[in-house]
Amino acid sequence: MTGTFVAVVGPSGAGKDSVLDVARKRFAADPSVVFPRRIITRPYGPGEDHRAVTIAEFAELAHGGAFALTWRAHGLDYGIGIDVATHVADGAVAVVNVSRTVLADLPQHFPRFAVVRVTVSEEVRRARLTQRGREDHTTVRARLARPDPAPDHAIDLEIVNDGTVEEAGARLAGFVRRLWLGHPASEISIGRTPQKAASRPKVPR
Repeated sequence: MTGTFVAVVGPSGAGKDSVLDVARKRFAADPSVVFPRRIITRPYGPGEDHRAVTIAEFAELAHGGAFALTWRAHGLDYGIGIDVATHVADGAVAVVNVSRTVLADLPQHFPRFAVVRVTVSEEVRRARLTQRGREDHTTVRARLARPDPAPDHAIDLEIVNDGTVEEAGARLAGFVRRLWLGHPASEISIGRTPQKAASRPKVPR
């Protein structure tokens, strides 16, 4: 029985972590839906739940095979622990905020995966980046200047996060629950080119 890896992508300031937090609370009692913490070479900051490590610690973890996925962005190293692969192999749905640059690597690690893109208007994005307090003004400007082209991979769900975070989180949670029940992503939303998906037993609740 194989689960599903849900890759949540989108530009900085789109509110991905907040949307994930709303969805995470809805599955707090469901061990078959997990939200793995990212490992980042950045100190703890407001509005983000991650494991902070030094550059040397990150390199040591990578050398020891501790990561399922890694990427570098904004001068920082990001990683997802190898335990996520175990969760998915055991039938769980794992929902993770990742960079669009790793989407091409997903088929090598996860037989079943789906892509969710969170977007937001530039005006709202600018305000959120300024208000969240993680970076200085120079870093905020650099994030705003970084282009955010649509990922090369098809999108299974696009969430425009200009409304309330509860609304956006509810959309993500609904999508995840249907994956958890065994529905192929192509039957849940428009975006992916339809293709025959392997059947998967339903995860008991």
